[in-house]
Amino acid sequence: MPRAIWSGAISFGLVSIPVKLYPAVSRKSVRFNQLDGRTMQRVKQKRVNTDGDEVPYDEIVKGYEVMKDSYIVITDEELASVSPKASRTIDIIDFVESADIDPVFYDSGYYLVPDELARKSYALLAQAMADDGRVAIASFIMRTKQYLAAVRPIDGKLMISTMVYADELVDAADIPGLEELAELEVSDAEKAMAHQLIESLASEFEPEKYRDTHRDELMAMIEAKSSGELTSVEAPAAAEAAGVIDLLAALEKSVEAAKEARKRHPAGTDEGEAKATKPKKAAKKPAKRKSA
Repeated sequence: MPRAIWSGAISFGLVSIPVKLYPAVSRKSVRFNQLDGRTMQRVKQKRVNTDGDEVPYDEIVKGYEVMKDSYIVITDEELASVSPKASRTIDIIDFVESADIDPVFYDSGYYLVPDELARKSYALLAQAMADDGRVAIASFIMRTKQYLAAVRPIDGKLMISTMVYADELVDAADIPGLEELAELEVSDAEKAMAHQLIESLASEFEPEKYRDTHRDELMAMIEAKSSGELTSVEAPAAAEAAGVIDLLAALEKSVEAAKEARKRHPAGTDEGEAKATKPKKAAKKPAKRKSA
């Protein structure tokens, strides 16, 4: 059963809605322990300085490196003096259109659950935001850290996603190999074939059909080994580096492969395939809002 990790209230204007925050994601990773291969005992880590001497926990202090191997020490009292003041409110700053937020800004997601007496106000806010297509940009404090967040209405519920700040995003101009893309040209035939490939693979988003196949295989191997069914395995051969390819020929083969895969699928029909490969009409641009 998920447990609430924060409680407070959504606050905007004179409105306050008490809520609790529950994780919306449960990470499923396979964890390993480090063992001594000779004795199968757990390996413990020790805190040591650069001379290799073990340092007692109560002698460890926080240091900020101002230049190579030169530090200034920050005490707990100094750190507390500039830490965000404890707060139990999710302060809404702005309401923005959801389409205006680049997904790269989203971080971790949580459910906001209202107190029993605040359900009506909660439902009203969620419905109004959904009707307007708006997302609330908010700020709140959790575990002594200040977060920027987006409160979004989803199926009558409110979810809050922590966000990264603008100065935490890596500028694409700093990534080598991206600038040259602006100089590339593709032919109409290549674009038409690429569109056809995309349409042949077009589908509704169904998150349940996507699985972490590596984790599934890893757990199956662990279960087989623990039951004695598996005694040894061989490492897979290294994949060969792909050479220069004929882009148009590769696209054509990909389209044909996609069509064959659709035919083998239980839902694959000639009619469905025709719909998948038929180019879609360009969506009309929304009318610009008239200034007040």
